[in-house]
Amino acid sequence: MNKTRVVITGLGVVSSIGIGWQEFWRNLLSGKSGISPVTAFDTSKHFTHNGGQIKDFIFEKYFPE
Repeated sequence: MNKTRVVITGLGVVSSIGIGWQEFWRNLLSGKSGISPVTAFDTSKHFTHNGGQIKDFIFEKYFPE
């Protein structure tokens, strides 16, 4: 077996219950649900209308060019 070194340089979470590990962890421990009616697209032709959307996420804020 080849042992490869791995270095963890940070921790990040993008989730329907929080952006960033602190907000995510706080909401997870408090029992907050990230499931709600989907508003990003029309769900009328789908079996379910609920999902875990990631709201208020600005991609460029976390991943600049």
